[in-house]
Amino acid sequence: MAAAGWPLSSSVADLLPASLSLTLLLASLVVVVVLGAAAFFFEHIRKIGCTHSLERTEVSALFFEDPNSLNKVPCPSIYDPAEKYISLIIPAYNEEHRLPEALTETLNYLKQRSAVEKSFTYEVLIVDDGSTDHTSKVAFEFVRKHKIDNVRVLLLGRNHGKGEAVRKGMLHSRGELLLMLDADGATKVTDLEKLEAQVRALAKKAESSLAPSNSPSQRLSDAEIAVFGSRAHLEKQALATRKWYRNFLMKGFHLVVLLTAGPGIRDTQCGFKMFTRAAARKLFTNIRLKRWCFDVELVYLCKHLRIPMAEVSVNWTEIPGSKVRMTSILHMVFELLLIKVGYGLSIWKIYS
Repeated sequence: MAAAGWPLSSSVADLLPASLSLTLLLASLVVVVVLGAAAFFFEHIRKIGCTHSLERTEVSALFFEDPNSLNKVPCPSIYDPAEKYISLIIPAYNEEHRLPEALTETLNYLKQRSAVEKSFTYEVLIVDDGSTDHTSKVAFEFVRKHKIDNVRVLLLGRNHGKGEAVRKGMLHSRGELLLMLDADGATKVTDLEKLEAQVRALAKKAESSLAPSNSPSQRLSDAEIAVFGSRAHLEKQALATRKWYRNFLMKGFHLVVLLTAGPGIRDTQCGFKMFTRAAARKLFTNIRLKRWCFDVELVYLCKHLRIPMAEVSVNWTEIPGSKVRMTSILHMVFELLLIKVGYGLSIWKIYS
């Protein structure tokens, strides 16, 4: 019996080292892959930080083109005193079809309001984020019609992402109030009055709590306030009309946003946001992300810079032609991880 059993035990003994070697090999491969991915990830975060440091100190070479005079108009800086009451920043990438209607509606409203309120001065800044269609041609037609003092086009040359287009627009605007809005006109421009009222309410509250009653009033542009347009009140309707897997992905994304930026703003991704000049100066000289999740980073920065925030419900209509795909969710989650690690480990510094 013992002799008969020997070959079996011998074969088991021979197999053990081979299986153990295979396990060690697989474990080593996993460790190498994980360490390689971690090294790539942290190097990516470091490069973003280095790029941001260079962007903070560089002198901008950007300018506005005046199609009427053919002159180049130097870009103003967010550090300059305000010259307009409000600036509307519209990031645009391949928006030749949706932009004309949205711009027409926006400019009609602004002209009508400025005719009634003499102190209501405005500019619309369209930031062409490297479009490959005729977006810039469409935008320049509005400059010709409304003059460069009221409508300006900033050409970025190549596609950077919505976050970078908004950042560039904010840094080169002239308003006391700065409003970002999408090129598709999904949110009615008249809703800026809701955000404007909230900004004024928060500014008045801050002034009354900090300043003595006999001190001069603070200029609106000097208050640090951010107000976010929100579609959260439309969530039930959206859940009822979307596919189950889209709802699942969106719920998962909102959970990751909550873990990254914390509570306070239910709808971080609505493209209708208003900032005072002082708030925009702090936020958009700190922001790092250039594409999808810069909105979440803004919330994160507001909390750490102690900039008062508010969320205001706005009218919103889904416009065909959205550039957000299901694969974009993965990119968004990656960017949220960048925020958490970049700021959490103090790789990215917040300048006040």
